[in-house]
Amino acid sequence: MDKSVLQLRVFEERDDEIVEGLLTCTECKRLYPITKGIPVLLPDELRDKKMEQEFFNRWRDRLDA
Repeated sequence: MDKSVLQLRVFEERDDEIVEGLLTCTECKRLYPITKGIPVLLPDELRDKKMEQEFFNRWRDRLDA
């Protein structure tokens, strides 16, 4: 949202394409999941909270690493 640099963490890759991962803003620490190869870069009011909760539950062990 603040147009800062995003850090990429890849959780699942297939044929040199990111299938699941996470983008994190280096400035505000905002998290943007990548699911089914698509980064979710929407403002809060347009984000699918259920889908994001499932994503974070699925990758919980990789988020702390």
